Amino acid sequence: MFTTTPFSAWDLNDEILAGLADIGWEFSTQVQKETIPIALSGKDVIGQARTGSGKTAAFGLPIMNACKPTGELQALILAPTRELANQVAEEMSNIQGKTGLIIQTVYGGTDLEKQARSLQAGVDIIVGTPGRVMDMTERGHIDLSKPDFFTLDEADRMLDMGFFPDIMWVIERMTNRRQTLLFSATFPQEIIDAANEFMNDPDFVMTNTEKLDIPPIDQYSVRIGRANKLWVVGRLLARMTDEDQTIIFTNTKRMVDLLVQRLKKHRFDVDGIHGDLSQNQRDKIISNFKDGNSKVVVATDVAARGIDVDGITLVINYDVPDDVDNYVHRIGRTGRIGRKGEAWALVGRDDIPQMNKISATHSLEIVESEAPELPDGVDRDPVKKQEDNAEAADVFGMVPIKLDTTSLSKFSIVNQIVKSLKCNELAIGDIVISSDHTIVEVHNKHASLAVRSLNSNGIGASIVEG
Repeated sequence: MFTTTPFSAWDLNDEILAGLADIGWEFSTQVQKETIPIALSGKDVIGQARTGSGKTAAFGLPIMNACKPTGELQALILAPTRELANQVAEEMSNIQGKTGLIIQTVYGGTDLEKQARSLQAGVDIIVGTPGRVMDMTERGHIDLSKPDFFTLDEADRMLDMGFFPDIMWVIERMTNRRQTLLFSATFPQEIIDAANEFMNDPDFVMTNTEKLDIPPIDQYSVRIGRANKLWVVGRLLARMTDEDQTIIFTNTKRMVDLLVQRLKKHRFDVDGIHGDLSQNQRDKIISNFKDGNSKVVVATDVAARGIDVDGITLVINYDVPDDVDNYVHRIGRTGRIGRKGEAWALVGRDDIPQMNKISATHSLEIVESEAPELPDGVDRDPVKKQEDNAEAADVFGMVPIKLDTTSLSKFSIVNQIVKSLKCNELAIGDIVISSDHTIVEVHNKHASLAVRSLNSNGIGASIVEG
């Protein structure tokens, strides 16, 4: 990821170079190497780079190099979420050194009057979300005709979240805009079309083709029914060391809450984050996670956009994402800047087509695996495995059971199961006797008991998986 090109190779001012040196930054990443010289020349840039590749500095350094600490708005950066806006502003503040630039975040969920007073006191660079920037503009607290520089970060997420009409509203009012920088992990045609409307002959910087966009981590999938997903999560978390951090993704806010509740019941220390939490709650959770005080966070895709933590070593897809690109965004949370990491996907039968699509779209090597073994010294599962035959059942709830015999008639098989289980004959489906075994369908409600009953009577029986 890092190159041999030092930041000193470019015409950055002394304050910024000193600031980079103070935090130990010497050499640029690939996206920084390819973007910064172009941006310093004043040209528009479209950059493709994944989260964690160093893109904040790729657009932040040229912008701060061109701005002066006047208290007059000179640059606007738009991000899709409050968390990401905070992250961008924090990193830019860290690398600006002693330039004295005032960098202000502008997003919803915070005190509007307090935010207005901060803006009136003077600001050089605003990092904000589209909705609140529009609101503050209409209230007269932001003059969009002032900024020379405009950056759109994570444009693909902006598109997914329906922000592009708001973005165009903002751009139309930036009448003195001289330079535009646009960054995205992927480039749907809608983004390309929009960029052609408001950018001036941009240079393309493609540091991550689809292959490069994937972090160099180990990826695994586990075929598992919903009833035992928690069991697998328990085993994965049991493998964590004191230095590890984990993020678990679900597709809904409701599942975040449920999973946090269930994990806490099993004595795991976890936090959950989603859009229904207050800004203060979200800020506290993210801060604790960044500081290493919290080790496990359960999150939705949108809420996780502001979680930029280098120490994440494990990503768990509790739910397979509905969008193929979201899988890449998720696993990109680990394996940061050359670190090792793992990503595990918990895949039910209905998820298989989507996982196949994800794998094919991004040319991923996802190893099909059993649930991981417990680590040395741990002899009991944190979460007990449940009997669950739902994955083996058909749409009618019938589970195929293999009998290691061909000597029994269909009548005797039915009679034995009905008698031992005291169930209705409707609980038994088709029976197929082949040359070396017999397959009998039993309803999911009775399948496990049927297997135990048959085995106790000397008839070898087992559930036919998948």
